[in-house]
Amino acid sequence: MSYLVLAISLFLLILIYFKVADHFNIIDKPNERSSHKDVTIRGGGVIYLFAGLALLIDDFATYWPFVAGLMTIGVISFLDDVFTLSNRIRIVFHIAAVSLLFYFLAVFTFHLVWVICLYVLVIGIINAYNFMDGINGITGLYSLVVLLFLQYVNVSQVHFVGEDMIWYPAIASVVFLVFNFRKKAKCFAGDVGSVTIAFWIAGLLLQLIIQTGNYTYVLFLAIYGVDTILTIIHRLYLKQNIFKAHRLHFYQILANDRKIPHLYVSTLYAVLQAIVCVIVIFNGSVLSFAGVIIPLVIMYVALKPKLMKPATV
Repeated sequence: MSYLVLAISLFLLILIYFKVADHFNIIDKPNERSSHKDVTIRGGGVIYLFAGLALLIDDFATYWPFVAGLMTIGVISFLDDVFTLSNRIRIVFHIAAVSLLFYFLAVFTFHLVWVICLYVLVIGIINAYNFMDGINGITGLYSLVVLLFLQYVNVSQVHFVGEDMIWYPAIASVVFLVFNFRKKAKCFAGDVGSVTIAFWIAGLLLQLIIQTGNYTYVLFLAIYGVDTILTIIHRLYLKQNIFKAHRLHFYQILANDRKIPHLYVSTLYAVLQAIVCVIVIFNGSVLSFAGVIIPLVIMYVALKPKLMKPATV
């Protein structure tokens, strides 16, 4: 499928989805934990499922296990957007989806201990990505940056996957951003969007790491990773339930406590991740971990208390 045809098709499909969502009242209502004030259509991230189906149409024999996993985790996430499902139901489908991904990547040929560790890592990435989806533009823009740098590696350094497997979600991200990267967003990604693109990117990164043996590529998710992990530690320190909604992520402090416009914060996260990706690509050594992670941790720990309102510390 040509990229222009795909872009036009996704654009039309998301417009159709808006009609369906409006009819069935699939909306996001703001609450005390939200970073938005207006009722907005939820589930615009369904566009990533459409991109997956396009990939399947192009090459069923190659991509069916991956797309089957994508659809499994995407559909259950969409149902969670609509009905709110229990954690137990979601985790069963997440494990099933990741199992299909591992079949696609031949992960089950690894030692059992590695397989278990990879289950924890991939499911952790998926949930972290979901936690980070809280302001306009952040999921689409951050994902687009990561995908573009993955494509650069794929084309210029080591060919680890078919180019369409990266271009399709990148195009979907651009189309989604047309409606989400706004002061007043037309739609939010919803769990279906953040979880599905997280699954897609995690699969691409895992394939790259397996093929190259270079673990520093995990830093392609460094900004999200540091914010998520340190926020969990912060909440544990405050004796909070880490599974409940909150407003303690660093990006939430910037957007909610400091009132920095969402699009500025989203752009900041995307730019910082782009810088990290450049460092990894041109200095992909073990020292990259220290050179990237330590400054990010220092900035988080030093700046967050100063930026927070006293009541939220």
